[in-house]
Amino acid sequence: MENVVIIGSGPAGLTAAIYTARAALSPILFEGSTPGGQLIVSTEVENFPGVPETIHGAVLIQDIKLQAEKFGTGFIAEDVQKIEKKDGCFEITAPSGIIKTKAVIAATGATARRLNIPSEEKFYGRGVSGCATCDGAFFRDKNVVVVGGGNTAMEDAHFLTRFAKKVTIVHRRDYLRASSAEIEKIKNNPKVEWLIPYVIEEILGDGTVTGAILKNNETGEQMQIACDGIFVAIGHDPQTSLFEGLAELDDQKFIITKAKSTETKTPGLFAAGDVMDPVYKQAVTAAGTGCMAALDAQKYIEETFDIA
Repeated sequence: MENVVIIGSGPAGLTAAIYTARAALSPILFEGSTPGGQLIVSTEVENFPGVPETIHGAVLIQDIKLQAEKFGTGFIAEDVQKIEKKDGCFEITAPSGIIKTKAVIAATGATARRLNIPSEEKFYGRGVSGCATCDGAFFRDKNVVVVGGGNTAMEDAHFLTRFAKKVTIVHRRDYLRASSAEIEKIKNNPKVEWLIPYVIEEILGDGTVTGAILKNNETGEQMQIACDGIFVAIGHDPQTSLFEGLAELDDQKFIITKAKSTETKTPGLFAAGDVMDPVYKQAVTAAGTGCMAALDAQKYIEETFDIA
């Protein structure tokens, strides 16, 4: 019987591991098939506290993992297949077998939706980004494209006007899903240009993004534009399928936690990071909720299982 199992190896899961390991709970962390979360595709991170030099996201994740290992976290490089609660504890099913645990911390994250075109993967982290607030400052005096027509796209476009020379909004429909308040913020901004209804057919570049080929969704006409960055703002998919039935989910499938805590509707199951955060989606906020989940789990274990 383990004390706590953490599922997910991004900043939230690794921070939870550091705190639970230091509390002598000997956590087990399932890394998944692609360890590190979204941070590993960020080639330059310069806004993580305590890291003054720009660092590759994968290096930052490795440093946090080393810290978790130092305090005694056990790592399993597998995906969890199933979670069940039985007799007051949890059964975690993975390819290597079943682990029983008193508490679980869900830190499986959320995946930024992609354009699903062949050239996108080539330039992801090299001019293509799913996070304007993470990467916008790298595009000072550059031309950037924002893809999307919802509130997130409008917010990202507004944010990017602080840095970019020009922001082009590309949206596939001839209407916007964003609220009028968000549209109002940017509709008269001289830095903003609109290309509606267009989709990106191909991303161009040589190592980094230099432009894109667009197609008009109504006429089929193609055009080529020059740009230095493309921000995909079409939403995130939280990785919550494991927790359906154990946790309450909102209409976007993010885990709902109790006010001012990381507790879910199931005692002993806690959630941290982007899997429960539809708003901020930052490495530092994920780490913060990872700390909260660890402390909540520690308190739960001590009170429920009489561990001093």
